[in-house]
Amino acid sequence: MNLSIVIPLFNEEESLVELHDWIKRVMDTNGYSYEILFIDDGSKDKSWQVIENLAKLNPCVKAIKFRRNYGKSPGLHVGFEASQGDVVITMDADLQDSPDEIPELYNMIISGQYDLVSGWKQKRFDNALTKNIPSKLYNWTNRKISGIKLHDMNCGLKAYRKEVIKSIEVYGEMHRFIPVLAKNVGFNKIGEKVVQHQARKYGVSKFGWDRFINGFLDLLTVSFLSKFGKRPMHFFGLIGTLIFIIGFSSVIYLGLDKLYHVVNHLPAKLLTTRTSFFIALTSMILGTMLFLAGFIGELILRNSPDRNHYLLDKKINLD
Repeated sequence: MNLSIVIPLFNEEESLVELHDWIKRVMDTNGYSYEILFIDDGSKDKSWQVIENLAKLNPCVKAIKFRRNYGKSPGLHVGFEASQGDVVITMDADLQDSPDEIPELYNMIISGQYDLVSGWKQKRFDNALTKNIPSKLYNWTNRKISGIKLHDMNCGLKAYRKEVIKSIEVYGEMHRFIPVLAKNVGFNKIGEKVVQHQARKYGVSKFGWDRFINGFLDLLTVSFLSKFGKRPMHFFGLIGTLIFIIGFSSVIYLGLDKLYHVVNHLPAKLLTTRTSFFIALTSMILGTMLFLAGFIGELILRNSPDRNHYLLDKKINLD
């Protein structure tokens, strides 16, 4: 099968028929073998009934419905698990992503030049104050932290080689950082394509301002796990040891200073009246706690079933 089109959705009954017909027209024109996977994220409207009717008319339509609303990442996760196409395309169900972009995205993956291609909505039809400006700031931060030079990492229109989506796990709200997840497991050929952005035709956006805050925190999580997920002691242990050494050295200095004053019969303050003494003690306690956090992390990792899970690329004479 050439293509799997994965479409997570929530309360998008007005746009589904038009989106399906648009995709089908593109697929038929290019002669692709394909499947359309609608992932209904617990919609409260008639989205599921519309999908059922489409499946009766087109055997290439497949669908999964959640019992309640879980979010976009779980929707993509089950969609990726069910996908069978050599190339997997993800897109939103609100008609803001154009199916006409699919052939070029497909060719960019099939040519072998890229493992993943992300859309870049260079010209947007969203509100500049509430979406465009925050989005630019958000993507600039992403580029600086992740090192992946994408202008629109959160764009829903993306293309993946099948091996990519079968090698990563999308959970929580990590759908924003699939390129980072892919890079972390060794898929470094990540490209970008300028895509057409459509003005929203039906309904309202399902995302609010909180996505920027949550997205930044998730990016820190992904970055930390990619570097220290299998060696937590290298992070917590190092920082804890440095802080402990600073605190311990300060205590030694204060003790020697006190002893010097006593031996030479010089007036000296009690250590317990000196602010620096309590700062030093706090540093020692904090350093010890961080070191123990790293040690506990190593113990947990030691008992993890995935501690030696590595993505292999090729093998010779080992089958």
